Amino acid sequence: MTLRLLLLGTAMAATSALAAPRGFTVEDMVNMERVGAPVLAPDASRVVYTVRTTNLDKNRGNTQLWMLDLRAAKPVPQRLTQSEASSTDPEWSPKGDAIYFLSSRSGSQQVWRLPLGGGEAVRVTDLPVDVDNFRLSPQGDRLAFSLAVFRDCADLACTKARLDAQAKNKASGRVYDRLFVRHWDTWGDGRNAVLYSAPIDAAGKVSAAPVSLSGTLDGDVPSKPFGDHDEYHFSPDGQSVVFAARIAGKTEAWSTNFDVYQVPAAGGTPRNLSADNPAWDSKPIYSPDGRTLAWLAMDRPGFEADRFHLVLMDVASGKKRTVAGDWDRSIADYAWAPDGKQLLATADDVGQHRLFAIDAASGKVSALSGNGAVHGFDVRHDTIVLSHADLASGAQLYKQKLGAAPGPAVQLTWNNAQALADVKMGEYEQFSFKGANGDTVYGYVTKPWNAVPGGKYPVAFLVHGGPQGSFGNAWGYRWNPQVYAGAGYATVFIDFHGSTGYGQKFTDAISGDWGGKPLQDLKLGLAAAAQRFPWLDTQRSCALGASYGGYMMNWIQGNWSDGFRCIVNHDGVFDTRGMAYATEEIWFTEWENGGSYFNVPQNHEKFNPVHLVANWKTPMLVVQGDQDFRIPTTQGLGTFTALQRRGIPSKLLMFPDENHWVLKPANSLLWHHTVLDWLDTYLKH
Repeated sequence: MTLRLLLLGTAMAATSALAAPRGFTVEDMVNMERVGAPVLAPDASRVVYTVRTTNLDKNRGNTQLWMLDLRAAKPVPQRLTQSEASSTDPEWSPKGDAIYFLSSRSGSQQVWRLPLGGGEAVRVTDLPVDVDNFRLSPQGDRLAFSLAVFRDCADLACTKARLDAQAKNKASGRVYDRLFVRHWDTWGDGRNAVLYSAPIDAAGKVSAAPVSLSGTLDGDVPSKPFGDHDEYHFSPDGQSVVFAARIAGKTEAWSTNFDVYQVPAAGGTPRNLSADNPAWDSKPIYSPDGRTLAWLAMDRPGFEADRFHLVLMDVASGKKRTVAGDWDRSIADYAWAPDGKQLLATADDVGQHRLFAIDAASGKVSALSGNGAVHGFDVRHDTIVLSHADLASGAQLYKQKLGAAPGPAVQLTWNNAQALADVKMGEYEQFSFKGANGDTVYGYVTKPWNAVPGGKYPVAFLVHGGPQGSFGNAWGYRWNPQVYAGAGYATVFIDFHGSTGYGQKFTDAISGDWGGKPLQDLKLGLAAAAQRFPWLDTQRSCALGASYGGYMMNWIQGNWSDGFRCIVNHDGVFDTRGMAYATEEIWFTEWENGGSYFNVPQNHEKFNPVHLVANWKTPMLVVQGDQDFRIPTTQGLGTFTALQRRGIPSKLLMFPDENHWVLKPANSLLWHHTVLDWLDTYLKH
């Protein structure tokens, strides 16, 4: 079954006929409207979702709420919110008569309620600190929400007073006695993300002081840096809340031991439900009847890329069982079907990110989507609405029926159709070849937008990060092949050993072998692509990568120095010893190298790019975000210093206000144009 019925839609096709085609540009991408995940009304009659727009003058994005009435023959998008401040994280009231959401329109981020029968949004919470995320109870009489607070404070006013005092203090120094001192892009300030709950009165406002649900635990709920309200849920009767947390202590920076806890919604002592598993447990959700609790679990402590599988626990007895244990895919997100007989889940799968149905009794797995990427979905009654994208289209919403034989998906949104009406995307194709150890390895190629039969085109060879990740059939805003296709380049990208979606053994293969099988796959993959697709001019090629992909750029310099005319290295590892002692999530480097640096230094040094700088000769553009605490700034500076000292043509693009990613619109434009200019210099002149 195919989710994408049309690439750009009949309206877009009609407009395209009136305009000369052109390639996709960086400006097109930065200005695209970004459709968020759908949230269905309780009766499945309507769906609310977010749309993010970009204001280049203000150099920021703005997100607002939109709604579609699915009862209409041709649903027309209706804008629900309009404010200088963003409106995000929508949730329906139980009766479907209002939308709850987050916004900072009052000066701080609080929960708001928008009545759909008419009238302005009203503030539900009025707390002295920001609400970071929230959930509404199934009865609509209570909120659960997370706040960043000092856990030793007796109330929220104490946290606010302490923050105000810190802001007035002329001394800026901070004293730490344990890790994390900083995480992702933020220095620790002594606060934790603590889960609270509070009752809601008949007027729809919080009517009592919040009660801490997780504050007795030394940890963050939800987790940092990317945790959200998917890590906690109410029980169907609204009496309990389940959440995931990792106890911090002195070991947080090298532990992946998250556990699932249950606590009364009105407050009490959290009870650990997964203490028997020393690995990662997260995203607990009750079945619709409340008799079963599901969550995602890993088996191996310390390994962040282990396979996430489903565990079901009988609430009454506490008995647990694994569902679909033989299904060799790692689940990203999931939800119960309304009848409680199956669960819907997304997972990487051979270059796609599909939606699957898992039978709760037998564990039988069935694919509900075809090629492309499903990243957000919701299900009510027999209706599924999902967000779907691929290598030629940003995310759009689609509707399909839930059942043994779902009907064809119906496209609901057409954002960007007019803006991109005259854009011709580059054609793409998946291919496979025999990689390291003779294993089948997959990759993709994309043609330039204006490719003609018999032409040959320079190549942008993209290497993904992670390293346990995938460059598959999906749309992105940082490493988008269509940007290169629009600039006249072909792209090749390989899901080398270590990539996700090909079975856990394949994912495991990169640990302890960063410079081994992955490099072989890249070499064999580029050669196989050149043989299969004669329009690829691999004699004019540039390699590009970030994070692990940036590491591979440094490794290529020392081990494949005649492979490319130029290289682009974004936030890449240069010295594995420095990485081991300066990165924040230590569990990552220790798992990947079989232990800490001081115990097994030889493992960390085995594939260390710093030892092969004498072999470097390829011109390289180095990019570094100074707020990147995952791969710290010294790694990028070390790379650039080595290049300069060797006399190799090189440039350094430094972003003092970006983290591991380039997020600000103006910086994204600068990044892309700098990269494309680098490619043009060596591949087109």
